[in-house]
Amino acid sequence: MPATTTVVGALLGLGTQLYSNALRKLPYMRHPWEHLLGMGLGAIFVNQLVKWDEKFREDLDKLLDKAKAANERRYFDDDED
Repeated sequence: MPATTTVVGALLGLGTQLYSNALRKLPYMRHPWEHLLGMGLGAIFVNQLVKWDEKFREDLDKLLDKAKAANERRYFDDDED
């Protein structure tokens, strides 16, 4: 999984740089170091995005469990009184 996200991010960064050069009608590989920088930043961005998504899913699961417990207390515990 980490290799896939890294490759996707690197391709995203490379594609962004190539697209930027194409829009400005410059040679695609005008400054190769910019492509490497874009690939690195893209890989970091996508890896961070995956980490944030996992964290948000965990937080959402916790909130849903709390809400479910509160609803069960509210609706099912009242019947016992």
